Amino acid sequence: MSIEMKTRFGQIDISNDVIATIAGGAAVDCYGIVGMASKNQIKDGLTDILRKENFTRGIIIRQEDQALHIDMYIIVSYGTKISEVAHNVQSKVKYTLEQTIGISADTVNIFVQGVRVTNP
Repeated sequence: MSIEMKTRFGQIDISNDVIATIAGGAAVDCYGIVGMASKNQIKDGLTDILRKENFTRGIIIRQEDQALHIDMYIIVSYGTKISEVAHNVQSKVKYTLEQTIGISADTVNIFVQGVRVTNP
């Protein structure tokens, strides 16, 4: 699926993979995030940290009518306040999507898949 935008010059189609990549890049820039996790972690039983080229495996983009919903699966750093990290990710992702492609996400749902101890 993709998001269609009509302008006076024509139509723009933005794929869900592009939205997921932008959202994932914004998320990993936030303090307290170690990386993105696979959305299939529960089924696979693995907590792999995804690389930049695989952010789409850790993010689900859903479209219902005119609403855009984003589900993100993240791994946080040990010693950080998880609720604060999640709120920062939600804010940063919404802001980045609005500034980058002019699309407003109605919801950004955060699923914490693990906690990792990072080396100082």
